[in-house]
Amino acid sequence: MVSSKIVGLSEEQQQDGKPTRQEAEAAVETLLRYIGEDPARHGLVETPARVIRAYDEFFEGYTLDAAKELSKTFEDIEDFDDIVLVKNIEFTSHCEHHLVPISGVAHVAYWPNKNVVGISKLARIVDVYAKRLISQENMTNAVAKVIDETLSPKGVAVYIEADHQCMSSRGVKKRSASTVTSAFKGNLRDDEAIQNRFFKMIEDR
Repeated sequence: MVSSKIVGLSEEQQQDGKPTRQEAEAAVETLLRYIGEDPARHGLVETPARVIRAYDEFFEGYTLDAAKELSKTFEDIEDFDDIVLVKNIEFTSHCEHHLVPISGVAHVAYWPNKNVVGISKLARIVDVYAKRLISQENMTNAVAKVIDETLSPKGVAVYIEADHQCMSSRGVKKRSASTVTSAFKGNLRDDEAIQNRFFKMIEDR
């Protein structure tokens, strides 16, 4: 009988398709050799392990559930009928095309219907998506969508401004360029006066 195991994959890989930590570190060693370095050099001996530990932190968003972050709501907030905004949420992400950093700020707002969530959770879901390989456009839409689908608010607004090192430190090297994306749902999309008030709120310091 022919084995169903894929040749070259470890026991752990067979179970979930994910390389082991040792295999990931070996991949870093390969990259070091590719750029002309010696992984055995004193200053680089621990680098593969350090890189993988850093990746565990950079990309922990894959282990998190944004909807679950928003599942706990407060029932003791009554008669609030207006925009809730958390602005200047700093984040660092990584470009899915070049694996280089994206640094920026997000402004996240919603107009509660019945479900009111802790304000820290709005910042937390930005991190959930930022700590994945993702485009800024998809990140913006994902944050707006999960708030809309989980909380069923009257409206949602997400506005992100970021520096992409794939454009500022390589390629065209436009260091002063920033990328702006936005996504709107409900009354923050359909009511121009409400949307303008959102923009005024994020501009006010």
